[in-house]
Amino acid sequence: MSDTTNTDAGAQELSIGEVAARTGLSVHALRFYEREGLLVGPVRRTSGGRRRYTSVDVEWLLICVKLRESGMPLADLEHFAELVRNGPGNEAERLALLDAHRRRVDAQIQALEECRSVITWKVGVYTEHLARGEADGLWDPTA
Repeated sequence: MSDTTNTDAGAQELSIGEVAARTGLSVHALRFYEREGLLVGPVRRTSGGRRRYTSVDVEWLLICVKLRESGMPLADLEHFAELVRNGPGNEAERLALLDAHRRRVDAQIQALEECRSVITWKVGVYTEHLARGEADGLWDPTA
């Protein structure tokens, strides 16, 4: 997906409920994203005031969901959306923001892999002791 908004008048428009179903975000979260300036374009409204989203909005929101799920701070996501809204010329800043986030995610993955290694080792210790029918060598806080 490119970091641009879709101005195609023929684009399919979706209700807030449809967008919630496609993105996994609640209707409340979608309103929050709009209020906090996390969308790259204005959300169109019907004459009755109902929000209408485009497929580009959905694609952008799916990126936002992954960035948030991976721990990107809200302030960074707001800044990224602002950069995208500002258009061409700030791609190096966008890249720096995304690269810094990738490095944080890589560090989290490394830490989780180390945790998994310890857990795997402890599962092996318990499995071995239970297979032998003994608890000797296992920590017992009551001993």
